[in-house]
Amino acid sequence: MVLSNDSIIHDDQPEIRSLSADVELPLSEEDRELLFAMHRYVKDSQDEELCEKNNLSPAVGIAAIQVGVPKKMIAVVVDADDGTTLEWALANPKIISRSKTMTCLPDGEGCLSVPEAHPGKIFRYDRVKVRGYDLLTDRNVVIQATGYAAIVLQHEIDHLSGILYYDHLNDPAPAAYTVVE
Repeated sequence: MVLSNDSIIHDDQPEIRSLSADVELPLSEEDRELLFAMHRYVKDSQDEELCEKNNLSPAVGIAAIQVGVPKKMIAVVVDADDGTTLEWALANPKIISRSKTMTCLPDGEGCLSVPEAHPGKIFRYDRVKVRGYDLLTDRNVVIQATGYAAIVLQHEIDHLSGILYYDHLNDPAPAAYTVVE
């Protein structure tokens, strides 16, 4: 299975607001193939040449609902502060704890499923702990993420509940927050 921009559904399509269902473990071959394809899309999309060659848009994450599959699966590939790359292909990801401190990106968020810009600050938890099954390591994991990685995980997990980033634009600003650079 190969995903491209032609596979992505947009925010003008009602399916993007669907609630995603838990995925049965162990993953079926069909679910494994989709989750690997999602991971490949995100990883390849971070290479300018592959973007052009394979009709991809730059991304750091994707949820299965964004390709029309209402299942709790996400793929994330982000650079960590220490220069390493954090990669997950998660089934049934769930936030199990979060910090009280909030953060945001200086220029707001973007999304493969939202072609028009919606500028503004989206406040997210600075630290999250996420539990799920990671296909890349073939095991159940608990991820402790901070800063940018935490923002991306929250963004993708929101998709599983039919929530788009701009739904948070009118959330009240916290008394204090940090900005992830």
